Amino acid sequence: MTQNVPAAPALPPRSGTPPRLIGVVHLAPLPGSPRAADSLGEIIRRAVQDARAYYEGGADAVIVENFGDAPFFADRVEPHTIAAMTLAARAVIAAVPLPVGINVLRNDAAAALGIAAMTGAAFIRVNIHTGVMVTDQGIIEGRAAETLRYRRTLGAQVEIWADVLVKHGVPLGPQAIEDAARDAVERGLADAVIVTGSATGLATDPTDVVRVRRVLPETPVYVGSGASPETIPAFLPAASGVIVGTWAKRDGEVHRPVDPARVERLARALRGT
Repeated sequence: MTQNVPAAPALPPRSGTPPRLIGVVHLAPLPGSPRAADSLGEIIRRAVQDARAYYEGGADAVIVENFGDAPFFADRVEPHTIAAMTLAARAVIAAVPLPVGINVLRNDAAAALGIAAMTGAAFIRVNIHTGVMVTDQGIIEGRAAETLRYRRTLGAQVEIWADVLVKHGVPLGPQAIEDAARDAVERGLADAVIVTGSATGLATDPTDVVRVRRVLPETPVYVGSGASPETIPAFLPAASGVIVGTWAKRDGEVHRPVDPARVERLARALRGT
């Protein structure tokens, strides 16, 4: 199934590239969610503003995420949420010459893939791709088999970035992070993995990043929470890059706009300049 849509720039080759900085565009509460207050037009305007701030500060990619929609559905969002995120993603892709990713919280990989395929986004983030996690939404099971088959059906050149033992959750049974990471890639066919701390904005343990890198030497490994100019050096060279949302905001407050100067500080720390 091919789509005649403008594609976002492809992600650069994995080998021999410097660490990447990926900024999260936190969408304000979308229509129909409990805290919705703004018009969709205003939500999209703010999303574009944040994406441009990331671009101006030197980010290498952005992820569009329905962060404001808490409390989240476990694994299937409503149709109007998909429609709203599609419009937001199209606007961001048109506004910045960066690869764009999609994350549909809490764990709607099918919706994320559909949005990505229709808009030309480069990758999706899946919080629970393989395994079973106990989360604040209840027990969520990975659906790698469905996700990979849906990607094939769509004919979409979209990468799957899978969280490993994702934040705001614990595995249903004891599991080493190395085993979870291997399963995500070797059995779940993820294109990249993400290692996080225990919650949004909380630091990732650098030891966890090293442990994952040792068992996945050829797979991109991203730090998914708690990165700052001070913590970034501890993640290198094991990490392929960092995904940043909270720290990039004005004064480091998650609900404020993205600050290009703070993004630039992150980029400089990541590249050692």
